[in-house]
Amino acid sequence: MSDAPREIEGLIDLMARLPGLGPRSARRAVLYLIKKRGQVMAPLAEAMQTVAATARECVSCGNIGTSDTCGICRDSGRANGKICVVEDVADLWAMERSGVFKGRYHVLGGTLSALDGVGPEDLRIPRLLDRVRSEGVEEVILALNATIDGQTTAHYIADQLGGGVSVTSLAQGVPIGGELDYLDDGTISAAMKARKAF
Repeated sequence: MSDAPREIEGLIDLMARLPGLGPRSARRAVLYLIKKRGQVMAPLAEAMQTVAATARECVSCGNIGTSDTCGICRDSGRANGKICVVEDVADLWAMERSGVFKGRYHVLGGTLSALDGVGPEDLRIPRLLDRVRSEGVEEVILALNATIDGQTTAHYIADQLGGGVSVTSLAQGVPIGGELDYLDDGTISAAMKARKAF
């Protein structure tokens, strides 16, 4: 039983739902925010309100931005016939941080998972297939996490694409079970440069 008022407990409960924060970490974070409410909490609340009102998903690739089409998709210089397929936006941002890929992206929104009941229709796979046909794509780079579900998804996409396009995947540097968002820029760079036929 906590001695905190109901409103503060409610904030702690909400914070505890964030990835990487449990109840104790959430409690510490909330106490810090309250202590620094003028310097940290008020600007944070304002920024969160702004993002909640303006953030939207790119209609083309699934990236998060503040307009219907993200800056990467609007950049005509990146229409070079290459699409890098990632599981989620965090992976796209990790690839961008590395600076090694100058094409366009496609965010699937997850991976196929029989256990969780996630099928192709639950992901942006049909949209990817449409983009490959309509945008003159020559290479699809499967930059999916090296997990069983990631590899299952990669095989499914490669089968759906058939032989009309080059399908490659990230090579050395990405450990089995590793996730792109947790890799350093050098590892991502090495993996992108050494990609191989899928």
